[in-house]
Amino acid sequence: MTERLLVLTRHGESEWNAKNLFTGWKDPGLTEKGIEEAKAAGRGLKALGLSFDIAYTSALTRAQHTLSLILEEIGQPGLTSIKDWRLNERDYGDLSGLNKAETAAKYGDEQVHVWRRSYDVPPPGGESLKDTVARVLPYYVAEILPRVMRGERVLVAAHGNSLRALAMVLERLDEKTIPTLELKTGVPLVYRLNADTTVASKQVLEG
Repeated sequence: MTERLLVLTRHGESEWNAKNLFTGWKDPGLTEKGIEEAKAAGRGLKALGLSFDIAYTSALTRAQHTLSLILEEIGQPGLTSIKDWRLNERDYGDLSGLNKAETAAKYGDEQVHVWRRSYDVPPPGGESLKDTVARVLPYYVAEILPRVMRGERVLVAAHGNSLRALAMVLERLDEKTIPTLELKTGVPLVYRLNADTTVASKQVLEG
């Protein structure tokens, strides 16, 4: 029986997460907490007896470091890992590097909420979630999903919004629901797929 295993993990806490800054395509490293979150994710996957045939991550350091820490924990440090910018976080444009609370004070809570949580309204100079979906999903369909459907066990370490894009198609979420989906740092989502690519089961490895 083909397993069709796909595990999605958001990177551990970054230095800018800790400072409450918009990050996007900027490239801060992990905090000590983030490093421990990534290691804990690996321990959780190891406790389930999971191993992988290939891994994917973004072009950003925080996701790559998270992936390497997970692979160390599960005893697969040399696993083939593909890095691709299409799995990058949503580009927050002119908001990148700004403090979220200060930005809300400047532009108003409602406007910042629209930029952060609407589906199709981009921040100035940046991407909407819809834009992010438009680059992530074709990559998933062309590169990742075929491997899963062949029975390869696939691990993806990426970002809140690029993983929201994947969850949108996996869980058949609509444009109103997907922006509110919360993905915690360093918490793996373990999906097993049916033969028609729908989700057979989902397990959240929290705590």
